[in-house]
Amino acid sequence: MGVLAMIESTLKRNVGFWGLLWASEGSIIGSGWLFGALVAATTAGPSALIGWVLASAIVILLALVHAELAGMFPESGGTSRFPHHAFGNLAGMTFGWASYLQAAATAPIEVLAAIQYLSTTDWGHGLYRASGTLSGSGIVVAVVLMACFVVLNLIGIRWLTRANNAITVWKVAIPVVTIVVLLATHFHASNLTAGGGFFVDGSAVHSILVSLPSGGIVFALLGFEQATQLGGEAKNPGRDLPRAVIASILIGAAIYTLLQFAFIGSLNPALLVSHDWTGLGAGSTDPAIVALNAGPFYAIASVAGLAWLAFLLRLDAVVSPFGSGLIYLTTSSRISHALARNGYVPQHFERTHERTLVPVFGVLFSTAIGLLFLLPFPSWGKLVGIVTSASVLMYAAAPLALGALRKSRPDAPRVYRLPAAGVLAPLAFVCASWIMYWSGWQTLTTLMAAMLVGYALVAVSYALDLNPAAEPIQWRPALWIAPYFAGMLVISYFGGFGPGGIIGGVGVFKHVLADGGNNDLGLVGGLTASAAWSLVIYRLAIALRLPEAVTVPAHAQPAHAPLRTSVQAT
Repeated sequence: MGVLAMIESTLKRNVGFWGLLWASEGSIIGSGWLFGALVAATTAGPSALIGWVLASAIVILLALVHAELAGMFPESGGTSRFPHHAFGNLAGMTFGWASYLQAAATAPIEVLAAIQYLSTTDWGHGLYRASGTLSGSGIVVAVVLMACFVVLNLIGIRWLTRANNAITVWKVAIPVVTIVVLLATHFHASNLTAGGGFFVDGSAVHSILVSLPSGGIVFALLGFEQATQLGGEAKNPGRDLPRAVIASILIGAAIYTLLQFAFIGSLNPALLVSHDWTGLGAGSTDPAIVALNAGPFYAIASVAGLAWLAFLLRLDAVVSPFGSGLIYLTTSSRISHALARNGYVPQHFERTHERTLVPVFGVLFSTAIGLLFLLPFPSWGKLVGIVTSASVLMYAAAPLALGALRKSRPDAPRVYRLPAAGVLAPLAFVCASWIMYWSGWQTLTTLMAAMLVGYALVAVSYALDLNPAAEPIQWRPALWIAPYFAGMLVISYFGGFGPGGIIGGVGVFKHVLADGGNNDLGLVGGLTASAAWSLVIYRLAIALRLPEAVTVPAHAQPAHAPLRTSVQAT
């Protein structure tokens, strides 16, 4: 609902606590539950359960940071506005672009999820390869589905906004039913120690850490910020925003952890006799493993003889991702619309169709960006890494903004105050940096390349004066951004995650800096270096913050504050 309300709202404050909670919960429960449990288990085995607990703790910490800021700045598009308030427009455009990337790349993720489950049908089995990637025909179907998203966005999607509450109830109910049924009827406790044991031999800690960004764990838990995006429309933002943000992640964390537990225990024990956990991933020629990768919970329900549940799972795997992908394309076009209203990117992104009020150019551009992500990352498991990194980069700005605003506006009204913020805010920033580090050299270089595309777009817009709303760039308060990115790249190069060529190691990039992720730092050294560098950047950012006279609280802003207008696109 979060993105849906952004589409049609006129910024009337009529969204209550349950609307805010449902907005975030509907975003948290997405395609992550369909594949996250399998991908995490093939990475870390049953110890993936520890990964879910660890990721939940990190995301809850980030959610608590957002809770204070959301109550302080109850405005739409809050996630990308927080750094703008603390560090000026260069920081705003940087993290606004990261927000745009995660939204644009999520649409193809949802498309991939739908197609992989469709491959479990007799007519769709040729869409998905045993190697874990889409076939040529699968990619064609993905492009066609993305084209459908474009058409539906261009003609308007009011029908979907009206049905969204029912869709969200469905999205939450199906995984809950799956948990209850599998635990009650087909749970095998012996699976927790089978297939090589609870931990993956020889790399237990490393495997758990890899599973957070690359196993789909953090990706599955993302979305709590949707309530903050509706801050400008909340009925009682000071009271309801913090509660909604915190409650949504607690509910989502509980559902996903139980799903992982149910998946591990309900897997056919025979598979774990001939395969260890890492052997259950894509690439196996065993028909049972191929079927498992195409539709994990569907395969389990089918083998268990639960035909009715298998039917519901296959239906959910098409309906939910399709709806989510459609809305995320809508969201990305609205974010680019907001970036244009802020003067960051060409004014073309702001223009809307006279009748439908849809930002046509924004929709087409977002689709092109999504297709670019689809080509080098042709499987669900590979694409979640880049989306997770972009999302966490977007979240990483919040702890910095909180620390800066505690200094520049110590007496500003805060309905919720993060306890021990002097410790928890820098810790949240370190945790966000760790997740990006764990995503690996190939993924992090891809993210940085995508960020350069955003900077190039901004540079062209400024150089050619393509947006009259552009204001002088505030360089000084954002001088910490470039050192932060550069330092993380250097640490990742010498770290032990995601070895291979840059930008996913795809095509011409396969051998470019192919010795990256060489593990020269070792596990402890890499964690220590990334944490230490994050703390240095945290202190630097706080020192460079905007002065108090420039940081205006949202309560004092005019109703037409820049990013709020993004919700008026249609």
